[in-house]
Amino acid sequence: MSTQFKLLEERRFLPFFLTQFLGAFNDNFYKNALVVLITFQAAQLTSLSPGVLVNLAAGVFILPFFLFSATAGQLADKYEKSRLIRFTKLLEIVIMLLAGVGFGLGSLSLMLTVLFLMGTQSAIFGPVKYAIIPQQLREEELVGGNALVEAGTFVAILVGTIVGGLLIAVPNGPTWVSGGVLAVAVAGYLASRRIPLAAAADPGLRVNWNPVSQTWHMVQFTRRNRTVFLSILGVSWFWFYGALFLSQFPAFAAEYLGGDERAVTLLLAMFSVGIGAGSLACEKMSAGRVELGLVPFGAIGLSLFALDLWWASPALGAYGTNLPVSALLSRFETWRVLFDLVMIGVFGGFFIVPLYALIQSRSEPSHRSRIIAGNNILNALFMVIAAGMGAGLLAAGLSVPQLFLVTGLLNAAVALYIFTLVPEFLLRFIVWMLVHTVYRLRIEGIERVPDEGPALIVANHVSFVDALIIMAACRRPIRFVMDHRIFRWPILSFAFRTSRAIPIASAKEDPQMMERAFEEVSRALEAGDLVGIFPEGRITDNGDLYPFRPGVTRILERNPVPVVPMALRGLWGSFFSRKDGPAMSRPFRRGAFNRIGLIIAEPVVAQEASPQSLQDIVARLRGEHR
Repeated sequence: MSTQFKLLEERRFLPFFLTQFLGAFNDNFYKNALVVLITFQAAQLTSLSPGVLVNLAAGVFILPFFLFSATAGQLADKYEKSRLIRFTKLLEIVIMLLAGVGFGLGSLSLMLTVLFLMGTQSAIFGPVKYAIIPQQLREEELVGGNALVEAGTFVAILVGTIVGGLLIAVPNGPTWVSGGVLAVAVAGYLASRRIPLAAAADPGLRVNWNPVSQTWHMVQFTRRNRTVFLSILGVSWFWFYGALFLSQFPAFAAEYLGGDERAVTLLLAMFSVGIGAGSLACEKMSAGRVELGLVPFGAIGLSLFALDLWWASPALGAYGTNLPVSALLSRFETWRVLFDLVMIGVFGGFFIVPLYALIQSRSEPSHRSRIIAGNNILNALFMVIAAGMGAGLLAAGLSVPQLFLVTGLLNAAVALYIFTLVPEFLLRFIVWMLVHTVYRLRIEGIERVPDEGPALIVANHVSFVDALIIMAACRRPIRFVMDHRIFRWPILSFAFRTSRAIPIASAKEDPQMMERAFEEVSRALEAGDLVGIFPEGRITDNGDLYPFRPGVTRILERNPVPVVPMALRGLWGSFFSRKDGPAMSRPFRRGAFNRIGLIIAEPVVAQEASPQSLQDIVARLRGEHR
């Protein structure tokens, strides 16, 4: 995880990180201070009940995301981003000055107005916050950068919530809060002044100031790229899931764990720590690239630990009320609940970070901010739906633990739906699990695979999972040409069909299939794809290389693209190889966690890529490590 933390030493990331961290901290600092003030001093401020006021405050803060996100997305695409960020931080300073006036006058209407303005400032900052990351970071740093941002955001939410609740309760609390939020806003502005320039994506854009029509247009805008849109739905679902859980913490802590108000903070802290840990672990687990395989992994954990939280929850009122945290921690049941919350957070990090990175990397740079604005609109909508569903199910008689159960089951259903629509997620999950359970993969020279444009990948053929291992190593999708019988294998066919592999037969078996395969290879290369082949034409049954066949020459004659030779090491003798008989006949032939390698050579120009020369390169790369 060293790569992502090194970003905190660089100007292209650290000032931005501090700016967004302080912004998230200040939002929750002020918001929770206001909620506590309303809860305990509502009678002095208004005739409305505290419960109504707290829900009104939540609605006032989220309303600007519906009203202004669409406009904010346009502004973030039209203008230079560091300048826009500085503007939002100056706006935050003005808003915090108004907060001080509101606290000083004891004016609830002015305090709620400030909360609305803070929501407006956050809605403006949201699109530029995520759109600037891919401009300042390289693609291989996107996961690490997003992980730091997500971890920092949840830590800021936690600390801001705690500080706001504690500081408003001390003598002259409103005065301390007024000074605190203003100081944080000033610190955020000073940090923003160090953010490097980030060029406007579409300076000629004409801004549509109508929030209603533009919001509808923005949501439609996100649907142009199907994978990006479904990733946005996944992000929004996570905020639905999180909002539903977080809103139940006060009642769960008091009525089921028997704790006081500090128990709520403990639950929030465990959830936030889990999110931070899971987010930071993403870079390590994905080797620095956008690894979609972590998303199904995260979804599985979100459901399993929600179910266990339901199973582990104590009965209503079983332990009394207002117990100190020390009494709660003396019970095993509490530790199991805390463990579940941490793990929900960890798997939530696995789920959310790759999705954010995918949205950034696959969105068109010219309108990336507008896509992120559309994402923010849907996030807000899903959180409102979560609040309504939670209130409705509780009113219908469900208990809080049962609500956790329903959420976990819904998560499984939603995840299956999304992964069915975009099989790439499940494919990457299968591939990721393969190289993190059965094997331990070491890669050399991955930077030699072109980041864009067509290329032909050639490799030795040792086992039935060679294509999956190469796919796991490469950032870009690869369309492999493979024997039609392997293509139809029941267990592996899903992965091969999802990756749009190209089945082929010999001229003797099925000449028409062979011709169709070569035609498809040509179309793929003309479209700028990576195409992978195993020139031996068969899986080795003795561990040695078979002669490379002339199919590679036929491909290059029609499409003279660069050729990237690579060699697989260590797979001979594994479960999926044909050593000592048929493959997959001896499950633990070499035990688990076999160490394998993928060694990649410099690309070879088409004119120099004869079958013999490519075989010599692959043989040299492989060496004696079969």
